[in-house]
Amino acid sequence: MVELWGRAVGRLRERLSPENFDVWFGPVECAGVEDSVVLLRIPNRFYADWISSHYLEMLLEWMRADSGDAKLAVRWEVDEALETSPRQSPSRASSRPEPPSLQRSRESAASAGLQPKYTFDSFVVGPSNQLAHAASIGISAPGSRRFNPLFIYGGVGLGKTHLVNAIGHRILEHQASARIVYVSAERFTNDFIWSLQNHRMDEFRDRYRQRCDALLVDDIQFLAGRDQTQEEFFHTFNALYHADKPIVVTSDSYPQAIRAMEERLISRFTWGLVADIQAPEMETRVAIIRKKAHVEGITLADDVAFFLAEHIKSNVRELEGTLIRLAVKASVDRRALDLPFAREALRAVLPVASSVTTVDDIQRATCEYFAIRLGDLKGHRRHKGVALPRQIAMFVCRRRLGVSFPQIGDEFGGKDHSTVISAVRKIGRLVEDDAEVRKHVETLERKLGF
Repeated sequence: MVELWGRAVGRLRERLSPENFDVWFGPVECAGVEDSVVLLRIPNRFYADWISSHYLEMLLEWMRADSGDAKLAVRWEVDEALETSPRQSPSRASSRPEPPSLQRSRESAASAGLQPKYTFDSFVVGPSNQLAHAASIGISAPGSRRFNPLFIYGGVGLGKTHLVNAIGHRILEHQASARIVYVSAERFTNDFIWSLQNHRMDEFRDRYRQRCDALLVDDIQFLAGRDQTQEEFFHTFNALYHADKPIVVTSDSYPQAIRAMEERLISRFTWGLVADIQAPEMETRVAIIRKKAHVEGITLADDVAFFLAEHIKSNVRELEGTLIRLAVKASVDRRALDLPFAREALRAVLPVASSVTTVDDIQRATCEYFAIRLGDLKGHRRHKGVALPRQIAMFVCRRRLGVSFPQIGDEFGGKDHSTVISAVRKIGRLVEDDAEVRKHVETLERKLGF
């Protein structure tokens, strides 16, 4: 019967990411079966609650089918000895001499400005970022350009910078001599302006085109409205693309939503793969917290990890930062980082979220998510980069607040109610048929707390 449990869990493993599987089933032990009851040992009751509500029905269905016992059930037994102890922090681990090739790749990564901590090994994968992660691994593999260019977009603190750094590290692992150029769009602009003013454009173009084996650009949206810089980036992009060099850019919004970006650049950003990163779901947030605690050498009980994951939902950076601040405060106060302490300290650590109840709140959240101006959202521009966010905002106002069509029209710059009805119906259809629009609506509603 223990083998029966093992087979069922093995089938579930294929459906979950490795991180999520390890979080929820790594510490679980099957102690046997007695009178059609499977005894499962767990570190605490959180495991029983979460597994029961998310996975248990599926596991029991498989086990009942394999055993022929339709009455098979589960009983939980808390065994605190199963609590996973934090492994040795990497900074304290004994080090072995690195091979010369690894030393060269680390030196190249440092000279390129890549962050040492941002690697694929330290990135927690979940449904919210699975596509972006897989595409990042794909474009960093030798000779693999199926996803070139790779455009990664998502909100602040969700892992875009982590992935673009990981791509650079992985390329250097395969080829230590590769010349990685990793810059922010702001740095690219400053380099261009300085080179132009000092008559050093030949050196600029040599660095970004000739002496570049991979171009990694963070926050490409900051090129918007800078016509000369966009012109130079356009030619740089073409030179690298036709030389079959990987190009990776990140943004806080999808290409068509970047205001004042040239259409020809937007077109090129979509030549390869556009991958989004959404706010992490519960399992991924728990995995992120546990991995951060492991890296930092923090002893963290599971109930504290679950508590933090329940209260910080939209931002990975905030999630990790909160853990560190709690650990520091616990150390200063000479208290254990347990659940009572976390509950008490969380009030001071986290900002108080205001409730979303007005059309104005939805409009501002939409502008922030799509990186557009409030005046444009309420205006009459029909460009897709503005029209689609406007229609989505109208749809959310109608669906979540129940505001009348005429009132929505008034709030959006005096639009006729028939225009609002058309927009709401259109987005309603797209939510059913278009995965990208559905993700936009779901993410926006999540940000608003619906």
